[in-house]
Amino acid sequence: MFSWMYWTFPVAVFFISVGLIILGMTVWEIRSPSPTRKGFLPIATTRGDRLFIGLVSVAYINLIFVGVSGQLMDIFSLESEPSVWVSFAVSIVFFFFNMRKG
Repeated sequence: MFSWMYWTFPVAVFFISVGLIILGMTVWEIRSPSPTRKGFLPIATTRGDRLFIGLVSVAYINLIFVGVSGQLMDIFSLESEPSVWVSFAVSIVFFFFNMRKG
């Protein structure tokens, strides 16, 4: 069923995390709807809006990292490409910052 994609442990952790975040946010929104507020983002947002913006940003951060990891290997004279755990950590930090201050 999942043979169309090369599943690695970091990829599985990423998608499981996204699924759990969406599930948790759905339950939280049903139990306690959020008002709109203005943070560092240029628009007034609800938790759901910030979740969507955060998830899209996380996807782009990870895609950009995969795209530039070869260049990072050359720039920093690394023996192998940097681990995708680096982009995972950066994207999670940004995600929580966006959810809290966005």
